[in-house]
Amino acid sequence: MVRKSIIFFSIFILVIGTASAQQVADTSHVSDTLVVLATVEDGDTTLIVQLPEVNVYAMRLFDSRRDIRKVNRLIHHVKKVYPYAKLAGIKLREYDKILMEAGSDSERRKIMRRAEKELNEQFGGELKDLTFTQGKILLKLIDRETTNTSYDLVKDLRGGFTAFFYQGFARIWGYNLKDRYDPEGEDELIETIVILIERGQL
Repeated sequence: MVRKSIIFFSIFILVIGTASAQQVADTSHVSDTLVVLATVEDGDTTLIVQLPEVNVYAMRLFDSRRDIRKVNRLIHHVKKVYPYAKLAGIKLREYDKILMEAGSDSERRKIMRRAEKELNEQFGGELKDLTFTQGKILLKLIDRETTNTSYDLVKDLRGGFTAFFYQGFARIWGYNLKDRYDPEGEDELIETIVILIERGQL
């Protein structure tokens, strides 16, 4: 009968720093100790390490050429608008900080008008060239990046009346600023595409 025993096994990891042009880190005296469980069987030691859970994402396989073309178009649209959604998240965090430091409502309104003008000058032309589908995807991805619908963002930053006006105008053109991003439902494929883009696989 093979006798099994569980022991504590120490591993010493020497941390090697990378040399740069300005400074070379001296790591000759630096070490980390990691204590893990192990099992010994017939003189062979096997480490027992709990690995973190990993999500695996891959594109589904599609049977028909029509479905393949549809997915390729979706990939094209997401790749086109995703940088704008990322930028929206970055800018929102920047302006949130600035607005929190503002002393009055009139100062906040001035900041928002200035921000709107700045963004319009920088990206207005490009955003006007988006297709209807790309616009809808952008609204969803803005929700993904900011955890707020476009309606909520406009309401928080410009007031309820402006949000109501923008929503009414958007509805005329077939958009809904209140649409939520649903990564486990109707937007599951978009979520997969975004993750693959972030990992450099698309």
